[in-house]
Amino acid sequence: MAQVTKDMLIGQLLQLDPNMAGILMASGMGCVGCPSAQMESLEEAAMVHGIDADVLIQQLNDYLAGR
Repeated sequence: MAQVTKDMLIGQLLQLDPNMAGILMASGMGCVGCPSAQMESLEEAAMVHGIDADVLIQQLNDYLAGR
């Protein structure tokens, strides 16, 4: 099973599972569909949006483990 990491690009994350867009959007990343966001790392996107990257990564990995 794949593991979400801070250096993973948003585009890679959504290719892994498009449903993770909902988790990103619920955390405050409303720009998930923006073309420039696709090439941004999860850590960079979290920083720009004032989100704790570690908490977000844990939520995404919990989701992957439970699907």
